[in-house]
Amino acid sequence: MSDSRPAAGTSVTTGEPSTGGAVTPPRPAIVRWFRIVAVAEALTWLALLIGMAIKYIPEPNVDSAVRYPGAAHGAVFVLYLLVTVATAVALRWSKGLTVVALLASIPPFGTVIFEIWANRTGRLDVRDARTASTPTPRK
Repeated sequence: MSDSRPAAGTSVTTGEPSTGGAVTPPRPAIVRWFRIVAVAEALTWLALLIGMAIKYIPEPNVDSAVRYPGAAHGAVFVLYLLVTVATAVALRWSKGLTVVALLASIPPFGTVIFEIWANRTGRLDVRDARTASTPTPRK
């Protein structure tokens, strides 16, 4: 007779290794938006830097080289600030961590560096009020 039960330590529905009963809560949509806007902010920074090089390095100054990338970067910069505050509230970040996240928008590519760090240290994971000050350990 064949036993159709899944192997020990695997999920019944997916057949993948089980988490031992520990259920990881899904990340809220704001975390996805934070990651998207952080990358978009860095890309518009890059576009603006390229536009500034085109405007100032060749002899004829091309003003339009910074007009569109500058407008796009300005809009995404403000959006990053708003999404960061919303993420900080949703994930119960400390004031200090929120300030660091906001300051990450100033240097080029700082938002991506912050997002990678926050993801690796568990600061983009959902935590309840009891554990809000302690990062979630990664396995």
